[in-house]
Amino acid sequence: MGITLENVGITVRDIEATIAFFTDLGLHVVGRDTVSGEWSEAVTGLDGNHARIAMLQTPDGQGQLELIEYITPEAIQTTPTNPNDIGMHRVAFSVDDLDEALKIAARHGCHPLRGVANYQDMYRLAYLRGPSGILVMLAQVLSPA
Repeated sequence: MGITLENVGITVRDIEATIAFFTDLGLHVVGRDTVSGEWSEAVTGLDGNHARIAMLQTPDGQGQLELIEYITPEAIQTTPTNPNDIGMHRVAFSVDDLDEALKIAARHGCHPLRGVANYQDMYRLAYLRGPSGILVMLAQVLSPA
């Protein structure tokens, strides 16, 4: 059996602010819609759900994020996850210029949790909180492994 990763879905508080953040970092919106109805209820298990969605893609076409902003039922605000919490806790991107990516993130009020780290002179890395508390890792390759 073959398997391919389609996308990562993230529920957000403000879809427009989240789209602006990720498109400024270089992702492209490839689709938007408002969804509801029987099929959506069957998939999510949420009766009466109604949501705005946007599909964003990395420039290389290999990765996609599906952003979901629920109209109904109301989204439940939770404490943002920490790196050691069980479950999905971050989305990671490779960037050509980490310093530039961090400047872009800062324009959205998003800053590194502690700073920039160097991993064995192979990567420069930073974790930051994006819109809706999304934990985002940005990594710049310094030298191939």
